[in-house]
Amino acid sequence: MGLFDMFTQEIAMDLGTANTLIIHNNKIVIDQPSIVAIDRTTGKPIAVGEQAKLMQGKTHENIKTVRPLKDGVIADFHASEHMIKEFIKQIPGIRGRFIQPALRIVICIPSGITEVEKRAVKDSALKVNAKEVKLIYEPMAAAIGAGIDVQNPEGNMIIDIGGGTTEIAVIALGGIVCDKSLKIAGDVFTNDIAYFLRSYYNLYVGERTAERIKIEIGSALEELDYPLEDIPVQGRDMITGKPKEIMVNYKEIFKALDKSIMRIEDAVMETLSLTPPELAADIYKTGIYLAGGGALLNGLADRIHRKTGLPVCVAEDPLRAVVRGTGIALKNINKFRFLMSS
Repeated sequence: MGLFDMFTQEIAMDLGTANTLIIHNNKIVIDQPSIVAIDRTTGKPIAVGEQAKLMQGKTHENIKTVRPLKDGVIADFHASEHMIKEFIKQIPGIRGRFIQPALRIVICIPSGITEVEKRAVKDSALKVNAKEVKLIYEPMAAAIGAGIDVQNPEGNMIIDIGGGTTEIAVIALGGIVCDKSLKIAGDVFTNDIAYFLRSYYNLYVGERTAERIKIEIGSALEELDYPLEDIPVQGRDMITGKPKEIMVNYKEIFKALDKSIMRIEDAVMETLSLTPPELAADIYKTGIYLAGGGALLNGLADRIHRKTGLPVCVAEDPLRAVVRGTGIALKNINKFRFLMSS
């Protein structure tokens, strides 16, 4: 073990559009929203993560909240760099150290990412004292996190529905055989719900409220086996300008989300149609794995099962499957090195 290794800390990072998760010493130490609050007058960041999320939609003109990642890639370089730096500072094993340790970081990235966007992710990490940065594709990380043996000569299909992108991939022999990356995911679902409430009820709601509705009564099917309770929703009446409350049920939210889910279904069917026949035969047996926050949408696994006729299984703790897989790849870096790009 060299001197470099003694002062090196290894971290695995899922830099997501909605949430950033970090694993250090095999434990998830950071799981916070990817949001930064910035002082408009000085341009300096004042809060990140959970604290910044509480300010979202409630700020005055001197403060703005930004989400540094859009569609799974860095849209605001300055804010993302600050956010990564702050989150790393909060890691228990690194916080309060006199000498900041050098870092070896593995970060997962969407499969449809360009070279320029890859560079931006790497540069952001290198600015926070990272000596070595490796990148792993999100569907591959999700598959490892879902417990799939990715090096087997057997085909597996994974659908990872995050905040900014939906990644659909067929994996075999440690490689992605065919994949599709869609910019329809959790954020689009949230916008669909807000748009539905504006057009049907003239009710203007913020992003946080729309997201709460999605989590509580979001549905991919019009008829669920288990009924979901109607929930009260407060917002601003667009005609009178007064605050008002309405009751919303899951069937209405199904109507709001239906079109976006259909586009994900189409992409799944398209990926299946591009799959080599031997791997398609494997997938008929192994089925489809769902990961990412979108996998928690009520009735989604059932809907994809009806569309494809294949068994569909939701990964254990789907929100953390990607970061878990990234952590496993980091821990067994020699075994998985060929899956990563630097």
